[in-house]
Amino acid sequence: MPICKLSKLKLQQSIIVSRQINQKEKCKICVKMVKNNNNLDLKPLSNGHALLQNGHAGGVPTPTAPAVGWRQTLWNSWDAFADVAWFIITCIGYILQDLYYIAFGYPEKELNTDIALITGGGNGLGRLLAERLGKMGTKVIIWDINKKGIAETCEIVEEAGGYCKGYVVDISKKEEVYKAADVIREEVGDVTLLINNAGVVSGLHLLDTPDHLIERSFNVNVMAHFWTTKAFLPKMIEKERGHIATIASLAGHVGISKLVDYCASKFAAVGFDEALRLELEVLGHTNIQTTCICPFFIQATGMFDDVNARWVPTLNPNDVADRVISAIKKNEKLAVIPGFLKFLLSLKWTFPWGCVGGLLRRLVPDASPHGLPSSQASASATIVSCNGNGSGKVNGSIISSTTAADMAALDAQLSSASVTLPAKSPSMLIQRTPSLGERVL
Repeated sequence: MPICKLSKLKLQQSIIVSRQINQKEKCKICVKMVKNNNNLDLKPLSNGHALLQNGHAGGVPTPTAPAVGWRQTLWNSWDAFADVAWFIITCIGYILQDLYYIAFGYPEKELNTDIALITGGGNGLGRLLAERLGKMGTKVIIWDINKKGIAETCEIVEEAGGYCKGYVVDISKKEEVYKAADVIREEVGDVTLLINNAGVVSGLHLLDTPDHLIERSFNVNVMAHFWTTKAFLPKMIEKERGHIATIASLAGHVGISKLVDYCASKFAAVGFDEALRLELEVLGHTNIQTTCICPFFIQATGMFDDVNARWVPTLNPNDVADRVISAIKKNEKLAVIPGFLKFLLSLKWTFPWGCVGGLLRRLVPDASPHGLPSSQASASATIVSCNGNGSGKVNGSIISSTTAADMAALDAQLSSASVTLPAKSPSMLIQRTPSLGERVL
């Protein structure tokens, strides 16, 4: 074999050997890297996973947010600035609009084509609202638990030339609300004006208030608003027309002693109205209006007839009814009665609690001096037990003090019998079997 060919063959063999050596070295390096990874110092976590010293879990690096370019940063800043500027401009517009309305009067809508439902319309403020709406040509429907009161309200409205139909409904029970709503749709039509007016109050210190009265306060004063709204709002949205009015209270903005359950439920009613209004706007249903009415204590409604209030006089129910109708016609969002109390409410979040609490104690020294329904003849609270047949014959009476133990004993005793309150002036709403300490609007 020639020398040149032999040299060429050796050269090729040496190249093959070198390649094999390189491959073995690479394999050794890979095995070493794997061993090193397996021997890393892992920190156990409480959830069972391991955390590397460099902060990555399970050997998987945590993804980092992509860097934002200067153009995107500039655009985000401009968008935020434009949003704030537009908000300020719209606020100025709303303020100017409100000032214009204050100076020249708010536009008012007509209610003669509406179908209005008033809860608690058997007496008190509900009856006064029914009278006024009936005179305007509105079809009025009232719900109440007092059949006699319903008949009287319907008679008053019809005598004035209006349309009024009443149903016995316990709005604290959602099944009755939904069933009665279906009946109304079939017999009268779709409700376009809903006035959540019914309310109850116990007028006792919290620890003296039986549990079922607290539940009753919330069921009537706020939970019923959910059931009535859910029953009638869908048709309002479908027809792009509707108005929901909440008869709350000034006690929905401030706390009052002896009204812990009442204030809490009215705070909830105020929040319900505001949240519902915002939700309807967010969903684009701006043609559905809501109004929250927050009056001071009203005379002759059976709830606060004996209230001890100073500096601010108790309100005439006829004046309150006129103000409610006016607020609905003007699509007002919040109506505080009397109006100057709006200024005092703004001070609540400005001054220390010592100032606020001192004012409230002086404004309402005692919301329920007798501790029992205002129909009671004296502070000793004589409770008359009737024979349950509706005749109102007195079988006996029970005299109690207002201590917690006596109240609990009386509540248990009266719960076992058919009990109704003594006859009262027409300001009382119901003639049923109320619980001890309960007053109904």
